[in-house]
Amino acid sequence: MDAGEPIQTTHLNETPFPTPPKQSSASPSSRPSAWKTIREWVQVIVIALVISLPIRFFIAEPFVVNGASMDPTFSTGQFLIVDRVTYRFEKPSRGDVIIFQYPGDPSIYYIKRVIGLPGETVSIKDGHVFISTGSSTPVELNEPFIAPIHASHDTMTITLDSDHYFVMGDNRAQSSDSRAWGPLATHFIVGRPIIRLLPLSTLSVLPGKANE
Repeated sequence: MDAGEPIQTTHLNETPFPTPPKQSSASPSSRPSAWKTIREWVQVIVIALVISLPIRFFIAEPFVVNGASMDPTFSTGQFLIVDRVTYRFEKPSRGDVIIFQYPGDPSIYYIKRVIGLPGETVSIKDGHVFISTGSSTPVELNEPFIAPIHASHDTMTITLDSDHYFVMGDNRAQSSDSRAWGPLATHFIVGRPIIRLLPLSTLSVLPGKANE
């Protein structure tokens, strides 16, 4: 071989062989688990229920007015917060607006005004309401919350037991109340509206008070 002839060399393909992907060093236990996420959400829901349910059933609850029986004091669609605590410590007073379970179907809630108290005699003469106790002279109630257009012309008399109330709607002409289905037993009373929340234009505390 001529010393001046260049040496021919075989060039190897320098393209490297594919490198296998590296295995993740993270262990399965270090990755977020779907079950862990679900468990956390369940815990949040349970905690929320534990906090909210006692409030809902023992302290306050929402109530939406449905119907015209309390016009003009309350109108359909108004959103109320009901105080469930007060009547655990004191009795309803005359003129109080109360929320209660309808005796004919306790799954239905009504809103009415307390007119007659336990032990009293309620007399209605041509729509005018009179209250007496025992042999006392009947006294006519002053009811400024009754608009003339909502007055009725009923006539009736009833004496209440020691644990019953006589309730009526402010819209006497369109209210199903104690005149139709009788006195209301104490255990059906749920509470009283403490806040009228919506619409905002009607926002008020202790809405429907007799002196409003």
